[in-house]
Amino acid sequence: MKNLNIKYNFFEKELQNEILSIGVKKNFEANEFLIREGQFISSFPLVLSGLIRISRTNDDGNELLLYYLKGNEVCAMSLTCCMTKVTSNINAVAEEPAEVIMLPVELLDSWISKYPTWKQFVMQTFQNRFRELLDTVDSIAFMKLDERLIKHFKDRNLNSGATTFTGTHQDLALQLNTSREVISRLLKKLENDGKIKLSRNFINFSKLL
Repeated sequence: MKNLNIKYNFFEKELQNEILSIGVKKNFEANEFLIREGQFISSFPLVLSGLIRISRTNDDGNELLLYYLKGNEVCAMSLTCCMTKVTSNINAVAEEPAEVIMLPVELLDSWISKYPTWKQFVMQTFQNRFRELLDTVDSIAFMKLDERLIKHFKDRNLNSGATTFTGTHQDLALQLNTSREVISRLLKKLENDGKIKLSRNFINFSKLL
């Protein structure tokens, strides 16, 4: 796994070797689930490439986007579930094709004790995700929906470099926890203002950046 040596060369060599020998490399297509809410987690993903959306859903199927994962990252929420041995409280879905290494949950505690770089990596992961969760709470509490929609596109670009969105207006509505009609109206306004270009199941938002 050459990508491992490139992405995680800050780990001790012994830790890299353990990951290579124990980890299972998997590829996920866009919209494919890595983790579902309610399932027990036996392994967690270490991301090599691609973009993964971490979210929660309510009983009506509405989705709340928590944060994105990209290369060089691991999911703090799944680590929390692993450490406390409870079922997953998040969904992890490939936003675009992704390559990950799945690692057994049993390694978490021993690696934290054994490898200083792994402990630092996990602690930094929690800090980064906590900051992003606060940002999500702030956007819901203090931003108008049109501002949240623009922020959603900008966050996508920041995390993956993408300047387009492939999906339906309903997909966006679920991710922003609102109705399709409202999203369609806001998108049309952005298009009329010359800020995005709309086509069937495709949005070019490069002019927003």
